[in-house]
Amino acid sequence: MGILTVLWEKWVEFRRDFYKITVAAMISPLMYLIIFGMGIQTTSHGEPYLHFLIPGVVSMATMTGSFSAVAQNMSVQRLYEKALDQVMVSPTPLWQFILGQIIGGSLRGLYAGGVILLLTMPIRTDLTFNALSIFILFFNGTVFSTIALVLSFLAKSYTDAPRYTAYIITPMSFLCNTFFSTDQMPAGFRQIIALLPLSQTSAMVRAIANNEEPGIFGFAVLTVYLVVFGLISVLFIYKKKNL
Repeated sequence: MGILTVLWEKWVEFRRDFYKITVAAMISPLMYLIIFGMGIQTTSHGEPYLHFLIPGVVSMATMTGSFSAVAQNMSVQRLYEKALDQVMVSPTPLWQFILGQIIGGSLRGLYAGGVILLLTMPIRTDLTFNALSIFILFFNGTVFSTIALVLSFLAKSYTDAPRYTAYIITPMSFLCNTFFSTDQMPAGFRQIIALLPLSQTSAMVRAIANNEEPGIFGFAVLTVYLVVFGLISVLFIYKKKNL
């Protein structure tokens, strides 16, 4: 019941700010597609660059959509509205509150990715996006929602949320196999970038888009991030409750 309550809150917020959320989800990815995909005519691995770019931009959209949906709202609710304190004294199980936030954020990220997919439909690319692609994008959203939840618990002020975006989300947006392949990166640095969640999501979605098998390594990496940050968020909120 607690999960449904949180999801209902997210749904009400989504309906209220539908146009703002949709436009915000479209602007940056659409600019990247126009500038890099259509403005700069080039190829990647012998294929039109758009074939490489679209899966990366869609994956990136799920990351930014899910992260921003949780990080900013939870920071405000925790620091100023004291909503987290109210949840702690309510009969709602804390794990349900956490799970509801993660699912709600991942659905917001999936919506952002879906918007980009709709915008790219008129482009003839013959790329494949199926149910497994959608699951991977949703999985990616749960990972970044969980990361955003942990960071919002650590935030000292409302201004910390934009800083987290600048320090974490922006570098990953450009480095993690989205706009260019990591194959040409220096050894060592390339392996570190490959272990980031967006790198694995982009690689798996791109593999499916080109009718290839995504493999299980990417699922393992995403699972590790989800479990680690999920446990951190649970420990934080239960420790705070017991103070």
